[in-house]
Amino acid sequence: MGNLFCCVQVDQSTVAIKERFGRFEEVLQPGCHCMPWILGSQLAGHLTLRVQQLDVRCETKSKDNVFVNVVASVQYRALSEKANDAFYKLSDTKSQIQAYVFDVIRATVPRLNLDDAFEQKNDIAKAVEDELEKAMSAYGYEIVQTLIVDIEPDENVKRAMNEINAAARLRMAANEKAEAEKILQIKRAEGEAESKYLSGLGIARQRQAIVDGLRDSVLGFSGNVPGTTAKDVMDMVLVTQYFDTMKDIGAASKSSTVFIPHGPGSVRDVANQIREGLLPGSHN
Repeated sequence: MGNLFCCVQVDQSTVAIKERFGRFEEVLQPGCHCMPWILGSQLAGHLTLRVQQLDVRCETKSKDNVFVNVVASVQYRALSEKANDAFYKLSDTKSQIQAYVFDVIRATVPRLNLDDAFEQKNDIAKAVEDELEKAMSAYGYEIVQTLIVDIEPDENVKRAMNEINAAARLRMAANEKAEAEKILQIKRAEGEAESKYLSGLGIARQRQAIVDGLRDSVLGFSGNVPGTTAKDVMDMVLVTQYFDTMKDIGAASKSSTVFIPHGPGSVRDVANQIREGLLPGSHN
């Protein structure tokens, strides 16, 4: 119906190519345009100005001889002011872009080791984008953005890389575990040393308290009972301790049998032996 009334409609984000007797005449912007076909005018075609995306998968080899599949995503669009070049100069835009992507990737990745290729994805994408921008601008296209969305090594290579990574993590875990055990042993030793130190202090204080108690007892008894000497008081204390010990031995149900001479004379002998053992200078 539009052709019947010599009118055509161009949609938004689209331009149309107008020819007259087979020769390019002008680029029609979105809207309604007069197309007098009786004067040789005709619509050659439409060209979208929307951003388009092309995913390109390229197989290549890294510097360390690992075959990888590199997936590049190219976003591009036709320029309105160069719509005639974009319409007439390229018959297959996607194939042309794909060829340039192949060329750049196969020239860049073989200079990198596999690990470096993963780390320098942005550099590879930038190289592809620069080359495409240079080449496609002559054909009326703008490269909006280029991304390296994936680098896929061979399945066996990926398995080997995962095993290497797992082994490294296991080694790291073993080192951390050994370090933790070392710290535990050090802390345990420090705790035991501190415990023994405190135990020694306790024993020393206990003995000091016993000595202080004995001294106070001797002084108190000597003061309250005239005519007694320190030796008499010590003998009495030792005899008292002797009977307390005998009482404890008898009260214990699981004690071993102990044969000790018993009697008043024996008690004195025990007291003399204890006194001479603990206070070797007292008999002088």
